[in-house]
Amino acid sequence: MRERPGVGLGLALLSALTFATSGTFARPLITGDWSAEAVVVARVGIAALVLAVPALLALRGRWDVLRRNAGTVVVFGLLGVALAQACFFNAVRYLPVGVALLLEYLGIVLVVGWMWLVHGQRPRALTVAGSVTALCGLVFVLDLTGASRLDPVGVLWGLGAGVGLAGYFVIAGRVDDRLPSVVMASGGMAVGALVLLLLGAVGVLPLRAGLADVSFAGHRMSWLVPIAGLSLIAAVVAYLTGIAGARLLGARLSSFVGLTEVMFAVLIAWLVLNELPTVVQLAGGALIVAGVALVRVDELRATPEPARPGHPAEPALATER
Repeated sequence: MRERPGVGLGLALLSALTFATSGTFARPLITGDWSAEAVVVARVGIAALVLAVPALLALRGRWDVLRRNAGTVVVFGLLGVALAQACFFNAVRYLPVGVALLLEYLGIVLVVGWMWLVHGQRPRALTVAGSVTALCGLVFVLDLTGASRLDPVGVLWGLGAGVGLAGYFVIAGRVDDRLPSVVMASGGMAVGALVLLLLGAVGVLPLRAGLADVSFAGHRMSWLVPIAGLSLIAAVVAYLTGIAGARLLGARLSSFVGLTEVMFAVLIAWLVLNELPTVVQLAGGALIVAGVALVRVDELRATPEPARPGHPAEPALATER
């Protein structure tokens, strides 16, 4: 346990809460004049610029470390930022925010399959149980026999976000310990924004952004309000508090606290957007979170977190989104 676990827990919860606001801030933009890809560019582009200063301070002139990890940062930006966030915000166009986030969280189960098929790491019994539990939860979340069916296009976007999140975890688990997490976050978001801008410039992706007022929380307001919330609250504050909380708690405990993001996202969407999943979907969400938690428990039992006295191990990046 770290020296100040109470402060660490508070920071980790604040990180989960602020990450959970992303879908709610994005909804009025993408149901208006903005494309999901333009929302991602604005969010991660502004956040990358704001985080550039603490990233440079953390790097302390060690440009050789950044050069050696340039490829990892680029792939992280492509999968963990551009793909994951573009798919998630497109999913929010068709699905309730909480449901879209639950589909994205299935990416943790995809990591299990990746490690088995590619690296031959056969999952243990607890991981299998967690994966099966999460997949059963997916069936309930989709609520295929219910009166209100989920849009299959939104479901596909949500699963695409899960693929991006899986790439996020696979890459984050292979990062050089000498590369500060804030540098990885800022660099990855810069890469993600630039790639989406380039794809939009050549006409591959739609990049639409409007200046009209949007409807948010039952009020008409400037589009700058949700953009500021997305970039400053749901990105900058979320990443910085997540990194600080993980340093105090350690990557293991902070990763479990990160699971509260789903609960916060459902609650915020209910209060602000009046969105609430059905009872069946809530039960399925509970199964998905329980399954992910089982996978995490088994993973952490098998790979204890290293730490040196007075020098906490570099934490994994906060969940995202």
